[in-house]
Amino acid sequence: MRKMNDRNRTFLLITIPILALFICFNTVPLIRGVYYSFTNFKGFGDYDMVGLRNYIDLFTDARVGKSYWFTFRLAICATIITNVISLILALGLNSKIKGKSFFRAAYFLPNVLGALVVGYIFNYFFTYILPEFGKMIGSGALSGSMLSNEKTAWIGVVVVCAWQSIAMNTIIYISGLQTVPEDVYEAGSLDGATGWKKFKHLTFPLIIPFFTINMVLCVKNFLMVFDQIMALTKGGPAQSTESISYLIYNNGMAGGQFGFQSANAVIFFIVIVAISVAQMSFSSRKEEQL
Repeated sequence: MRKMNDRNRTFLLITIPILALFICFNTVPLIRGVYYSFTNFKGFGDYDMVGLRNYIDLFTDARVGKSYWFTFRLAICATIITNVISLILALGLNSKIKGKSFFRAAYFLPNVLGALVVGYIFNYFFTYILPEFGKMIGSGALSGSMLSNEKTAWIGVVVVCAWQSIAMNTIIYISGLQTVPEDVYEAGSLDGATGWKKFKHLTFPLIIPFFTINMVLCVKNFLMVFDQIMALTKGGPAQSTESISYLIYNNGMAGGQFGFQSANAVIFFIVIVAISVAQMSFSSRKEEQL
């Protein structure tokens, strides 16, 4: 009994500091942010309560609407690209190939590097290397930096986001593929299930929980994209790649719109939670049907 009490006391001593830090640096700022969303606080000085005015103004602000459109477009495209490539890589790395261990280590490198580091590397690539290559092959489309073009800058952001996210998603898919019993494949082969039919009717239905996890994580992470925007475009050109997170940071911290962007952050938080819950509910129903 005493050993059990000592163990519980140890767990409690470990948990309390972590909980205190979480409340201090997460919960308290969240509550203060919600409070400031009902004020005209500029980040300094005095402020007054303005009620729901910030929330009403959000729905009439063209810049906010543009940032939401860009963020959702990026999240959808990057999620699809990331999951398709990750699943293909996982299927390849889970098969019997030579040098499997080396390839499993090599593809994970992007996830080890920081998002800002990756962003600055690709910034140099898109600004200098790719245009020079375009001039060498006589391609007018590639001769200029895609990050300086309003129509193509978002593509560069999608490429960087997907490139860095593929590694973790691939690991999750590999974990899912390794849970599929060999007996299932043996029984399927007797029924003539090979190639695409094998994947569609045997593999994919059994790894749907892992697919769900990847989809939820991808959408959440891409909706909150910030580091890549900071390193690649800083929201330009002409605010064409301004994500919601970057807009909240830039205008809230430096633009004197702390109260207004706090309201934007509250709405954004609700949107992310709603999308995540909807994804989980839809996937759960899909699993039940299968």
